[in-house]
Amino acid sequence: MTRWRQVRGGRWSPLAAMLLLSPMALLLIAGFFYPLVNLLGRSLWTPEFSLVHYERLLGEPLYLLILMRTLWIAGVVSVFTLLLGYPVALVMARLGGWKAALVAACVLVPLWTSALVRSYAWVVLLQRNGIVNDTLRGLGLTEQPLRLIHTEGALLVAMTHVLLPFMVLPIYSVLRAISTDLPRAAANLGAGTWSIFRHVTLPLSLPGVFAGTLMVFILSLGFYITPALVGGPRTLMIATLIGQQMTELLNWSFASAIAAALLAVTLLLVAAFRRVLRIDQMAGHAG
Repeated sequence: MTRWRQVRGGRWSPLAAMLLLSPMALLLIAGFFYPLVNLLGRSLWTPEFSLVHYERLLGEPLYLLILMRTLWIAGVVSVFTLLLGYPVALVMARLGGWKAALVAACVLVPLWTSALVRSYAWVVLLQRNGIVNDTLRGLGLTEQPLRLIHTEGALLVAMTHVLLPFMVLPIYSVLRAISTDLPRAAANLGAGTWSIFRHVTLPLSLPGVFAGTLMVFILSLGFYITPALVGGPRTLMIATLIGQQMTELLNWSFASAIAAALLAVTLLLVAAFRRVLRIDQMAGHAG
């Protein structure tokens, strides 16, 4: 029975810890590791070991163009969400009472709504006879409906709207943790508002900025619903391409190769972000 008991210092025995972790471990194996191994296997065995699908992926300009477009859109969406989300997170961190609750509700309510519903809302807004075109014609600004839907601009706006909370919340959590004594001390030393933000608030909030940027960028790489509905075939992204290969062409092996390549790119970007963040933290400690 002593193996099951909690030892002094708040630590569990090895056997009890393994039993507590086993449900999560089984879930990860069944829901993540096994599908990942199966995906890699499908991309390499056709029915014998071969790199033909990767050669096709790297050899045809169309697929490289889709990959580069996906990286470009993910980068632009990350920048847009950062520019829009940082001021919102800063206001949330500085407000109090019902005002902070109201701003937080405006940020959190979209997370309670399905991404499919929000994407269809943008379709309703931007379609040929949608609200935006009807408003422009009603104001006399245009005579004919503008082509707004199924464009890269529409896709960027819709993805920025859907992913904005994932940028705001990490930055807000870091800003809330910054002691109010630091800006106050800088102000007592004669620093202005912009100087306080530049030399105190912004450097201390960089972990949240990196976390939010990384989260938005990775989610953008694998985004499927919004690009399929708002972007259309002219702005085909790699997740939509994988879906087409699986559901329409039934080419699971090639789709697995594309997914494996996307996973490799994502892991490289995560490693690069971690390295940049580590370097930034080391520079901050040195300063």
